[in-house]
Amino acid sequence: MVHQSTVFHYESNHCSPSSRGSLCNEVNLPSSEPEQLFLPRGYESGYDYPLLVWLPQSDDAHFDLGRTMMRMSLRNYIAVVPADPSDLESCFEAIDLTMSRYSVHSRRIYLIGVEEGGGNAFRYACQNPESFAGVVSVNGQFPLREGLLGQFDRVRSLPMMLCCDEKTKTGELLNDRDVNQTLRLFHAAGGLLSMRVYRNKSTDGTQQVSLGDMVGDIDRWIMDEVCRVPEGQMTALV
Repeated sequence: MVHQSTVFHYESNHCSPSSRGSLCNEVNLPSSEPEQLFLPRGYESGYDYPLLVWLPQSDDAHFDLGRTMMRMSLRNYIAVVPADPSDLESCFEAIDLTMSRYSVHSRRIYLIGVEEGGGNAFRYACQNPESFAGVVSVNGQFPLREGLLGQFDRVRSLPMMLCCDEKTKTGELLNDRDVNQTLRLFHAAGGLLSMRVYRNKSTDGTQQVSLGDMVGDIDRWIMDEVCRVPEGQMTALV
């Protein structure tokens, strides 16, 4: 029985490759860590949903996919956290596994990384631009010194979003050379990089802006800027 708007923790066991493409009760994960999966409320197997692949920090054992998606959208997406968000192969295994079990639009797969995971999201997307429809980094810098833009002709049309809390390291470096160089390069090359800077509203100015305060903008960015299709082909998402 499938329960919507819940998070499933898949434990490592055995699912044969021959079962791929059908629903099986057992899942083979790339590590012993559980993988988190979120299904939207009112999930319909006949509708191809966008898939959000969340990449939290490698040391963040408390990332709550269910609570994050409840703040973002209960109906628009399927979402997953790879067993090892810092490993590209684990990321693709999570995508393949989710697509084999649930109805996912193969051209609507988005990476969303948090801090260190944000840098990985940029990295994975630039290395495999045809595999993703867009990428979001929350307080994670674009890896400038890895030659990722060497294939910029392929990356040029990939929409990217950078969300920064002004109190984090990334926010403090907004005017430094690396970030300015990134903005200039994307502008000169015609790349699609959107930036949001979140001002701290706490009275003492020390508390970081929470991820929950950013996910609404991420949802709107995906719906309004990335998923835009001709009106005659549009399918309403609520």
